Amino acid sequence: MMLAGLAMGLGLAGCGGRAAGGNEAVAANDAAAAADNGAEARSPEGKRYLSQPLVRDIYTADPSAHVWGDGKLYVYPSHDIPTETKDDDLGNQYAMRDYRVLRIDEPGGPVTVGPVALDVKDVPWASQQMWAPDAAYKDGTYYLYFPARDKTKDRNGLGAFRIGVATSKNPMGPFKAEPTAIPGSFSMDPAVFTDADGKAYMYFGGIWGGQLQRWKNGKYDPNGSDTDLKQDDKPALSGQIARLNPDMKTFAETPRDVVILDEKGKPVLGGDHERRFFEASWVFKRDGKYYYTYSTGDTHFLNYAIGTSPYGPFTYKGHILKPVQGWTTHHSIVEWKGKWYLFYADTQLSGKNHLRNVKMTELTFNPDGTIPTIDPFVE
Repeated sequence: MMLAGLAMGLGLAGCGGRAAGGNEAVAANDAAAAADNGAEARSPEGKRYLSQPLVRDIYTADPSAHVWGDGKLYVYPSHDIPTETKDDDLGNQYAMRDYRVLRIDEPGGPVTVGPVALDVKDVPWASQQMWAPDAAYKDGTYYLYFPARDKTKDRNGLGAFRIGVATSKNPMGPFKAEPTAIPGSFSMDPAVFTDADGKAYMYFGGIWGGQLQRWKNGKYDPNGSDTDLKQDDKPALSGQIARLNPDMKTFAETPRDVVILDEKGKPVLGGDHERRFFEASWVFKRDGKYYYTYSTGDTHFLNYAIGTSPYGPFTYKGHILKPVQGWTTHHSIVEWKGKWYLFYADTQLSGKNHLRNVKMTELTFNPDGTIPTIDPFVE
């Protein structure tokens, strides 16, 4: 294990550099040099960042945060890597191939970056692209859930996304993958929520590169759309939910839609890009209410909707986070030592969409349970 070069920043201390030549170490070196010079990190538009990267040694994104029984906070992120692949709607530029777990012992403390927790070469059914993961714990075992392309070929020469599971006795791994993907799983972005009664649910799915649009009839179409269904006047595609069996490795039921309703009780439409689901489901429970949170993708918001059941339906309430620097916003929300935190990512260190850095900031609630919108920049 290694310690990140800088402690976690919830405020404006510290600074970031812009990576050159796609080398991960360059970003860390540039950031350290800027810090030594007393510079303050600013966006290309000259704005100050609300929060600073948790780690600068590696590029990280899609942070799934959890507090396990030891009271420490663990973050399960994607591990971005340099690539010459150009940005496209399929997400080919996101070429991640392994996972590294982050650990923070106390709020404001240093961040430990773990060794490789799982590599795509050790997943028998997977071909490439280890995208946004999540984790769960039960009876002494830690479960790592991850999406990856299988070894089939679609019209673009790419595999279909499936969701796998790997296990370990250590929250930082290494994890051993099951030999096959979860039966009945598809698309990407698994997020597992365990309710107070011990029942665990997986939320998953994403359009565009996540291929959810290719499952519109319950069967995968390898020649389907690369983006969405192009039906702006009809209900938007929904994320999926399936309760897990007690083994935490299989579905107890057929996945069903997670429906997001507008203020009139009608499903949000496909053309409503500031409110409709794109990817990055995350669910938490507070004061008896279930919060379904997600990314809008091409409009770059993090949104939330509230319901009374893990299955929904969920009524749209607003934006959690305004657009960050960079294209993608994928997040998690967790309570830790009496405060709530939002974990997200931007491109402060690299300026490149596929080389991101995980951040965190405190999340607050209004008396009625609504969430004040956070701006990732400060004036």
